[in-house]
Amino acid sequence: MLSDASNFIKEVDGVFLFILGISLALLILITILMILFVIKFNRKRNPRPKNIKGNTTLEIIWTVIPTILVVGMFYYGWYGYKKMTAAPKDAFEINVNGKMWAWEFIYPNGKKTDTLVVPIQKPIKLNLKSLDVNHSLYIPAFRIKKDVIPNKDNSLWFIANEAGVYDIACAEYCGLRHSYMYSKLYAIHQNEFDKWYNSKTDTTLTKK
Repeated sequence: MLSDASNFIKEVDGVFLFILGISLALLILITILMILFVIKFNRKRNPRPKNIKGNTTLEIIWTVIPTILVVGMFYYGWYGYKKMTAAPKDAFEINVNGKMWAWEFIYPNGKKTDTLVVPIQKPIKLNLKSLDVNHSLYIPAFRIKKDVIPNKDNSLWFIANEAGVYDIACAEYCGLRHSYMYSKLYAIHQNEFDKWYNSKTDTTLTKK
């Protein structure tokens, strides 16, 4: 269960569940109304069609309520999105290069790896750069994704709440070997990270 793997999971999942709940409620309501109308206004019961006059109250209701729901969904999503774009000033920054067909992670001390290693409970900011075509860095367990575009600086940030190994994928078709553009994120405790970060070798952790 990855419910607490990162700091953005509750907001992202909450938006999806909110929209899903509204969609499901509307589906049930519309289906019930359709069935009732089919039964009540079938040809046998109403052999002679009658003209239907407008109902101002009803028209206001079915205009105002959907508007409120749409604005609510927009605000809920926008509120979460704004939090995802504002990285803390004390975030640990790592440069990320996307290229056909691999990820390269460059740390402040010059260490380069093909897997991402981060300490838990610490804000991490990834500065994204493409060396060729469009890519998109996607960490499904953390509910974060950002396009990596040539000649454009993008970034994302997160806090890994739990130690573990998580998938990193490219979510933008980038060529013949796009489906092979996978990597791993290792979230480890701070003391383990410090030991790895300060080691002289460029070897990454053993994949689990």
